[in-house]
Amino acid sequence: MLMDEHAQISAEMILIMGVLLVIVIVAGGFITSMAQQISNSVGNVLNTARDGTINRM
Repeated sequence: MLMDEHAQISAEMILIMGVLLVIVIVAGGFITSMAQQISNSVGNVLNTARDGTINRM
């Protein structure tokens, strides 16, 4: 009986760790995607500002 309880706890811990790993991977992909979009937006703004400044000269 004691052996079965330890096996159940072990299985639940493995399942919880697996779910946490999936959540971390999905969140990391989402955050990376957002960071790339922000970087592209900032780059576009800087390029537009630079081009506008050069045209005024």
